[in-house]
Amino acid sequence: MTCNLSYHQTRFDRSRKALFGSTRSLDLASFIEPPSEGLYRCRILYNEHIRSIEYFPYTPKEIHRLKIVTSNIQYDYKYADRKGLNSLLSKEDNMDEIIIEKEGYLTDTTIANIAFYDGEQWFTPARPLLEGTMRAKLLAKSFLQKKDIAKEELKNYTHVALMNAMIGFKILKHFTIQK
Repeated sequence: MTCNLSYHQTRFDRSRKALFGSTRSLDLASFIEPPSEGLYRCRILYNEHIRSIEYFPYTPKEIHRLKIVTSNIQYDYKYADRKGLNSLLSKEDNMDEIIIEKEGYLTDTTIANIAFYDGEQWFTPARPLLEGTMRAKLLAKSFLQKKDIAKEELKNYTHVALMNAMIGFKILKHFTIQK
């Protein structure tokens, strides 16, 4: 089973057009053949054409300690090279994950988009580093609303969730956010 395939297809086509000028769509469903048992992450390396497809066993990361880190990192497209993101996280020894603050607003963690609940509605940062497929799906269903969120506004929210195609929409329990 592939998660959010139509949203991955849209992002794949948009990325290939922006990065390589490619306007011909390649149907991901005809290339992806995940293992039949277990949970796997799929990595597709491509330029104008698909260069390789790899599958990796996936184990969700336990996240309890987060820290807000300011950075001007660019990550508009999903790259195989994650050195910039990994470097930001590696500087925070005691943290499970970081929330990246850019231009005064919260964006994403290194592995997922993020959402905040105010008691009535879930909000996701209006300017994420990467427009994830689960985020796109939940926005399309009006489950999420976009909003600029500054770290000073975190006191207005009662819950925090991480989301990506592998973990779905996961509300964090027993966590701390260091500002």
